[in-house]
Amino acid sequence: MSEAGARALPPARRSGQPFAHPESLSLDSSFFSSPPVNFLQELPSYRSIARRRTTIPSRDKQSGTLLKPTASYSSQLEGRITENLNSQSIRKYALNISEKRRLRNIQETQMKYLSEWDQWKRYSSKSWKRFIGKAREMTTHLELWRKDIRSIEGKFGTGIQSYFSFLRFLVLLNLVIFLIIFMLVLLPVLLTKYNITNSTFVLIPSKDTDVQCTVYPISSSGLIYFYSYVIDLLSGTGFLEETCLFYGHYTIDGVKFQNFTYDLPLAYLLSTIAYLALSLLWIVKRSVEGFKINLIRSEEHFQSYCNKIFAGWDFCITNRSMADLKHSSLRYELRADLEEERIRQKIAERTSEETIRIYSLRLFLNCIVLAVLAACFYAIYRATIFSQEHMKKEIDKMVFGENLLILYLPSIVITLANFITPMIFAKIIHYEDYSPGFEIRLTILRCVFMRLATICVLVFTLGSKITSCDNYSCELCGYNQKLYPCWETQVGQEMYKLMIFDLIIILAVTLFVDFPRKLLVTYCSSWKLIQCWGQQEFAIPDNVLGIVYGQTICWIGAFFSPLLPAIATLKFIIIFYVKEVSLLYTCRPSPRQFRASNSNFFFLLVLLIGLCLAIIPLTISMARSIPSSKACGPFTNFNTTWEVVPKTVSTFPSSLQSLVYGVTSEAFAVPFFMIICLIMFYFIALAGAHKRVVVQLREQLSLESRDKRYLIQKLTEAQRDMKNRLDYQ
Repeated sequence: MSEAGARALPPARRSGQPFAHPESLSLDSSFFSSPPVNFLQELPSYRSIARRRTTIPSRDKQSGTLLKPTASYSSQLEGRITENLNSQSIRKYALNISEKRRLRNIQETQMKYLSEWDQWKRYSSKSWKRFIGKAREMTTHLELWRKDIRSIEGKFGTGIQSYFSFLRFLVLLNLVIFLIIFMLVLLPVLLTKYNITNSTFVLIPSKDTDVQCTVYPISSSGLIYFYSYVIDLLSGTGFLEETCLFYGHYTIDGVKFQNFTYDLPLAYLLSTIAYLALSLLWIVKRSVEGFKINLIRSEEHFQSYCNKIFAGWDFCITNRSMADLKHSSLRYELRADLEEERIRQKIAERTSEETIRIYSLRLFLNCIVLAVLAACFYAIYRATIFSQEHMKKEIDKMVFGENLLILYLPSIVITLANFITPMIFAKIIHYEDYSPGFEIRLTILRCVFMRLATICVLVFTLGSKITSCDNYSCELCGYNQKLYPCWETQVGQEMYKLMIFDLIIILAVTLFVDFPRKLLVTYCSSWKLIQCWGQQEFAIPDNVLGIVYGQTICWIGAFFSPLLPAIATLKFIIIFYVKEVSLLYTCRPSPRQFRASNSNFFFLLVLLIGLCLAIIPLTISMARSIPSSKACGPFTNFNTTWEVVPKTVSTFPSSLQSLVYGVTSEAFAVPFFMIICLIMFYFIALAGAHKRVVVQLREQLSLESRDKRYLIQKLTEAQRDMKNRLDYQ
């Protein structure tokens, strides 16, 4: 036993004194009432701080206060709590009931010595917080699909519940987007059109515009077959083209009320900027919480094992089959972790020849992936060109199915590409020798890029077709006015067709694939082919990619089709009930389950990527890419959509114009950019400091466990030594 440990022991029993049992000695409080400093300096935590002091002299003070062996943690905590009793609620502290009652008594005692004004402020603050809490409890009962999502969470866990919560978020997002467009664009037009208010439309004749550019042929109203109405409903042509669903209906320069003139072109542009900015801020706000959780959970491998074993259970599960599924999911995660550890050891032991071989193989396989993507993009390009060249034929020259096939050819090719490429990527990834977790992330990333890039390819193909003229020059109007007299409406029709076709595919797969497959698995389970086929899995990543794909279509198409967010809202409502029925009756949950925090962050990250890809073609089309149509829309008197902003600024007073021009000048932009960079670097440094604090706290937890083991070991040695001394006496 060490010298310090011997000094910590009490003196030996004199002759004639009663015998003291060693267990009673170990429980005697006087034995540990005032431990010597030398003994405490042998603790592992104190030695670690001493080493840190010698290696980092500038942090002596901070390191010395990290762990104080003689300081009482409870007294420090009580001091901090009593200082913050005025601003914080006792309910937020992790204390037992008796401690909270004692602190509440201290708080009530302090209230007696305050002035009447301070007491009134304290009581009013408490009442307001109580009112806010009650209001939040009431709003939780008004949540959309609250009971359904709680039921799904109880039966299938938080991973699948996060998908339906994400779907609810998209419903609310599209509803708010529709309300923004309705209030800024549609409502003034409807009030004037139906004479609800004393207002009139303002139509400014075009200047310096050729008459040929203003020609917009209207569909002939002769004998119309019944199936043409079906085609119009599915493609957005015919009678739907003239409604407020599309851009061409708003050929208005303003709405004149009694006291002011409502600038409709400016409102149209501001509504687009508003819903894109709102979507960005809302997504970032929701993703911050998941990012914090993922940042905190950037743990070591040993901690990952401990968290899976001791804290990996989902206590929201009440279904027996889902409990068994959760068991298998935890086993799968542990096997995946062991496989990743095996691959890390394999990488560490890999020779230079093996490294060159595996990287050459990965390079070759990535070239195959790029070739597959290029083939899909080229197929979409050719299908769009073919569809645009043949869709101008008269309906009576083609049969119903042929016309519908030509109209929906780009949507069909995009759907086939989105269906085939994930299977190809899943086969290729097995030969690249990655860890299981990285395989899933890389496959999902490739599928995300494939799904979202197909929409951009379609939009840019339409743009190239609109600006190309075969037999005559486009200099007259700036675009192919013969084939696209109102090109914004026709782009909106393509987005409308993508939205409708995506909904049709989801309904068809559920009704004609998943449901018959469930019947075959239930009633023909003895067949070997059916056993190999199995029941359809409810794969969360695939379903999320599907609804993100639909939301990206909505973001791009809302400028060209203002009522598309309302259609997207109805679509996501239908998808919610279809997916709920499919989950309950036709599908089984995937064995690879997601945690709710990881799922929410992943969903919002994919959605943010979709928003960024949607902003790119919208910005290009509104700024400089294609001139605005001269035959339809609110921007007939502008060369581009953005020109309405300088025109509006020119109507401001001279002082306000100088301020706007100064804010948008380079002299303001460069210092503003530098300040933003400094602020960004500050937050990066702050995040690094927080991460170091988290590392120190984890180290402190580890040292505390080592301190406990050390103290137990010393206590055991002291008891053994005391027992030996008593036996000898």
